[in-house]
Amino acid sequence: MTDTGTGPDGPEIEADSIVLDAKGLRALAHPVRVQLVGLLRKHGPSTATRLAERLGVNSGTASYHLRQLGAAGFVEEDTERGNARERWWRSLHQMTQLNDPELAEREPEAALAYLQSVAATYTLRAQRAVNELQTLPRAWRGTFEMSDWALRLTPEETAALRLELRAVVARYRRDTPESAVTAPEGAERVTVIAHLLPEPDTSTASAAPAGPRKATGTEPS
Repeated sequence: MTDTGTGPDGPEIEADSIVLDAKGLRALAHPVRVQLVGLLRKHGPSTATRLAERLGVNSGTASYHLRQLGAAGFVEEDTERGNARERWWRSLHQMTQLNDPELAEREPEAALAYLQSVAATYTLRAQRAVNELQTLPRAWRGTFEMSDWALRLTPEETAALRLELRAVVARYRRDTPESAVTAPEGAERVTVIAHLLPEPDTSTASAAPAGPRKATGTEPS
C-alpha cells in the first residue's frame, strides 16, 4: 500500500495523511481494499472497471469495496470525471498511519487483518519487481536491492532505528503529482519498503553472541 506507516513514534502527521481510527482500521482489514487505495494513490483517479482489471477481480467486487472505502473516508467519487455511465474514484490521502498501540489492542482482529493485507501487498510488489528486473534499463537494474540484517537490539534501540530510517527517507523527494512535474529528468518512482520484525526468543537469548550480525542478503548488481 502506498506510504503506509505502522507503529508508535511515527513521523509528524502530514496534511495528506490519514491516521487510522477503529472505523478506518476495520474498513481496511481486507486485502482488496488495501490494494485499491494503493492504486488510486499511485496512479490517480480511476474507475472500478479499470481497477478491477489491475487486481484481477470483477468490477462488481471493486465497486463494492470502493463504496466501503468511501463510507470510511479513504476515497471519494470524482464527480468532475464521472458521468452517467461510469463512476470515477480518487484517494483522499497519500499516506495511512497506524500509530496507536491501544487501538491495535482494542481491535486485535482488525489490526491483524490490516497488517496481513499490507504484508501481502508488499510481497506482491517485491515479486513484481523481481519478475520485471531483467527488462529494466541497466542503470535501474543496478539500483535494485533485497537485503536483510539480523541485529540484537532493545525495544528502545529498535524504536530509535525506525525513526532514523524514516528520517533518511524523508530527505528524499516524495512521489506526488506535484513532484512528478518538477522532478529532474530521469527521475522515476522508487518504492522503499522497510520491515522491522521483532523476533523475541528467550530460549536462545543466553546462547546468542553479542553485537549485531549481518544475516542473509542479496544485492544484485
